[in-house]
Amino acid sequence: MKAVDTANSDAVKVPRIRLWRKPLDYVRTQLQEREDQVFLVLALVIGALTGLVVVAFIVLTERLGMRLYPVGGARWRRLLFPVAGSLGIGYLLSRYFPYARGSGVPQTKAALYAREGRITFRTVFGKFFCTSATLASGIPLGREGPSVQVGSGLASVLGRNLGLGPERVKALIPVGAAAAIAAAFNTPLAAVVFALEEIVGDLHAPVIGSVVLASATSWGVLRLLLGNSPLFKVPQYQLVHPVEFAIYAVLGVLGGLVSVAFTRLLLGMRERFLRLPLKTQWFQPAAGGLLVGVLGWFTPQVLGVGYGFVGHALNGSMALKLMLLLVFLKLITVTVSYASGNAGGIFGPALFIGAMLGGSVGTVAHQLFPGHTASSGAYALVGMGTAFAGIVRAPMTSVLMIFEMTQDYAVIVPLMISNLVSLFISSRLQPEPIYDALAIQDGIHLPGHESRQRTAQHRVIRIMRPAGNLLSAETTVKDALAAMNSPRNWLVADARGVIGVITRNDLEQAAQDGADKPVADLVNPIHFPHLHSDQGLDLALDRMGENKLEMLPVVNRANIHKLEGIVHLQDVLQAYGIHPIP
Repeated sequence: MKAVDTANSDAVKVPRIRLWRKPLDYVRTQLQEREDQVFLVLALVIGALTGLVVVAFIVLTERLGMRLYPVGGARWRRLLFPVAGSLGIGYLLSRYFPYARGSGVPQTKAALYAREGRITFRTVFGKFFCTSATLASGIPLGREGPSVQVGSGLASVLGRNLGLGPERVKALIPVGAAAAIAAAFNTPLAAVVFALEEIVGDLHAPVIGSVVLASATSWGVLRLLLGNSPLFKVPQYQLVHPVEFAIYAVLGVLGGLVSVAFTRLLLGMRERFLRLPLKTQWFQPAAGGLLVGVLGWFTPQVLGVGYGFVGHALNGSMALKLMLLLVFLKLITVTVSYASGNAGGIFGPALFIGAMLGGSVGTVAHQLFPGHTASSGAYALVGMGTAFAGIVRAPMTSVLMIFEMTQDYAVIVPLMISNLVSLFISSRLQPEPIYDALAIQDGIHLPGHESRQRTAQHRVIRIMRPAGNLLSAETTVKDALAAMNSPRNWLVADARGVIGVITRNDLEQAAQDGADKPVADLVNPIHFPHLHSDQGLDLALDRMGENKLEMLPVVNRANIHKLEGIVHLQDVLQAYGIHPIP
């Protein structure tokens, strides 16, 4: 009888567990069977959630910042809070949220192309909290880039928890990105173009319907909660005389040069910070906070994103000397703050710098040609788009964004002229876009348009083979020569993974200068010949020829030091039907 009771007891317990799990399993099964229908509904949900999060972002950063360092407040506040905020958040980023540093746009693109669309909820929470605290403490970075990662992260978390396939989850990334930009800038159309132009890299991507739906939903949430107020209130634009087109072209030249200076300064300083010992990473952001605090002691306008001062420039109520000073100070504080590891983006700073530059050009032009030029506010407006196009390299997004902010079609032609000139100059002087360069510094190599469109039959993944022995980076040139019996290539590796490729010729030349130095001195751990598994065999041949190598490492896009295999010249030739002569 006792055994019977036990069996009955077990029989009672099992159904309880199944009844608790059965609805979830059923829902997940239905979602997997109807992914097409669910995808559009999910776009609505993502748009609404992202809109709520961005609204919280805006309210939290602006209101908290006004309390910490109010206009006309004590100077010690402007020095203390940036330093304390960057130091505390630096520890949290290093200890708990390592993937929440920086802008968020390169990390979002890495999730799309190198991490199967995976962004964890921990990263989403860390990005929101750390960026909010960083910006509220006065660090002059933007909230729009972090919003992109948060929106895409919410999309990734929802998609994976609902059991969607990897390709569907990846397709949700631009959906979340568009929703974030629509709410952050109050520009739903520009948000759609940005998600397709910058995140996906294809304006004809098949996810355009879901992207539009999420953008409109997020924008609706923003309007419902914060009202029908544009991000900037600007006067009506007027073209006074055709000679202004030449002045807008000059603004484009200056905007392109400033964009190049911004990009090179940021990348150069960030490279220096990345070379510092890993144990210093948690307090590196304090370098940016200290610089901001010291300069904010004398010039409070450098604190925070500064959209309020942008509004003054757009309405022509800022002095020329102050605008010129802010162009220089913001250029320094933003690049140091970002390079040192603070959480925040470069969208807002690009608009700020562009507005001050445009306002300066407009003020000078109006003083020289008062009867032939508009007020300085018109030039500040065009300057915003000019700097954005030169730094972010998203010209279509820039034009549509400024158009939606002003709702004035007359600004389009001057904006297109200035943007085109700025984009041309910045592309010539700094060929690599800033987001791609930042990703490379982090060891992430994002695919170009050709790699994404290439057919699978001639890709590296089809012929790569497992790697053999690796040469330790600590090995001396003398010992490496003794171990290398033939003039073949060797992969060099350290604790991070593969860091380069060397040949016997490299070793023999290095031995003339000193045979006792390590082989690590012969390679560049950031820029070394390599391939990715999704790249084409024609590219493999090109790189082998350029570097005079018969073998190349195949590395992971999300981590350049993670070795996935190797490709030999012989295997590439055989893939094209060319066999060695016996």
